[in-house]
Amino acid sequence: MRYYSGFCLQNEQELFNENIIKSDFCISGFSYGAIKAVEYALNSDERIDKLQLFSPAFFNNKDDKYKRMQLMFFTKDKTSYINNFLQNVAYPKELDLSLYLHEGTFDELKELLYYEWKRDAIQSLINKGIFIEVYLGADDKIIDSALARNFFKDCGCEVYFIKNRGHIL
Repeated sequence: MRYYSGFCLQNEQELFNENIIKSDFCISGFSYGAIKAVEYALNSDERIDKLQLFSPAFFNNKDDKYKRMQLMFFTKDKTSYINNFLQNVAYPKELDLSLYLHEGTFDELKELLYYEWKRDAIQSLINKGIFIEVYLGADDKIIDSALARNFFKDCGCEVYFIKNRGHIL
């Protein structure tokens, strides 16, 4: 199994043990890691049967001003930005994410914010025979999970929209 971590996190896959598939032919990723998982699948010649995307970082609906402001706040006070970010990631749960903390970089945040999810890319993975599961929390404070749900559902992915859950499901 190949797993990609979320922004400012590492080794957090145990938080998804309830749903994660441990198989040589499954790729999984959380948030920013979902972007990395998709890019790996798009560029890989290896056999991949399933792609699991946990709360994919979906900012297609955010304008350039929003993205620039996020980067500005990160640059101005990185520690406060990360602490606030992790608090919003955990919502509505009471989680101590310090166990998984891995300080993210400006470039990673920029990649996350400016990544454009494309229907044709998702469709090409499905056409390769990869089954895509997307897990979203209805109470996500990081992304517009309803918009992400519609996007991935329209692409032909299996989408699990979980009530009373946030970014970390």
